[in-house]
Amino acid sequence: MELENLFPNKEGSVHLWQGDDDALVPVTLQRYVAKKLPWIHYHEIPEQGICFLLFPGMVDNIVKTS
Repeated sequence: MELENLFPNKEGSVHLWQGDDDALVPVTLQRYVAKKLPWIHYHEIPEQGICFLLFPGMVDNIVKTS
């Protein structure tokens, strides 16, 4: 997996959010991507699927995360 670091001067990052019960995107894939690309901050939501955004307060948590 070879992707150029979008933030070589550490001026930014990418946050990746994943429910560990997601039936569409394997959680193992997202873990692998996050491990290989250090500029990605991985957030895994336990016992949630693809609709974790509907969980009360989740959107606020995501927006406030930097």
